[in-house]
Amino acid sequence: MNWGVYEALLTGVNKFSTEFGRLWLSIVFIFRFLVYALTASRVWGDDQKEFICNTRQPGCTNVCYDYYFPVSHVRLWALQLILVTCPSLLVVMHVAYRENREEKRREKLGKDCEKIYVNTAKKRGGLWWTYLISLFFKALVDSVFIYVFYRLYENFFLTRLVKCSIDPCPNIVDCFISKPSEKNIFTLFMIITSALCILLNLVEATYLIGKKCKEMIHRSNNMTLHERIVKSSHEDQQHNNCKEQIQIGIHCKNSNINKMKTDNISK
Repeated sequence: MNWGVYEALLTGVNKFSTEFGRLWLSIVFIFRFLVYALTASRVWGDDQKEFICNTRQPGCTNVCYDYYFPVSHVRLWALQLILVTCPSLLVVMHVAYRENREEKRREKLGKDCEKIYVNTAKKRGGLWWTYLISLFFKALVDSVFIYVFYRLYENFFLTRLVKCSIDPCPNIVDCFISKPSEKNIFTLFMIITSALCILLNLVEATYLIGKKCKEMIHRSNNMTLHERIVKSSHEDQQHNNCKEQIQIGIHCKNSNINKMKTDNISK
């Protein structure tokens, strides 16, 4: 599996993320990806080979190993890392889609044409929703895998000795797991980092939603203030119009009185 491809793609997410998103990327690559790539295969590489049962019954050891290790830790973590990083790639693809639209618009209307987006990487409109959904999806993926490990491996931890009585084992046989302490420490480390990533995703989602609500409230207040100013200006204009009309009426009345006086004098 070429993990370098995922690393190269996810580094592009760094410039589109918030501070919490950058911290999440750092934890994923340093404390999950690198630790997995460097140590997981060594810790679990000889797992089945050193799973020893005190019987020579053909097939008994294989059946017992399959029962206690239905899915390898290494493969589960590989699948988890792939699924948890895919939503970040969707954000990169969405930004690339915006940039492609801008480029086609410039080719069609010229370089000086009006832009569709002020900033293609700014989290507004559809990109904001894509980014927010990706956060919840990443938190959901990590939560599901933590639950899977909890159900498959009896509260995450492995014991040194397990007893197996599955066919074709002739009776209850004792089986010994290789390096259980090392595997438990490694498993605990991966579970804690996954939980930390879930927390960061939820904190970042809360931050984005709170920021969006603050912007909406600020925009609403500005619109209200603008409406008040417009209304006040309109009322002032109406008042001035009424004042002008009153003055015109008074002027007309005075003119009529003067005219009547002139007529009386003439008579």
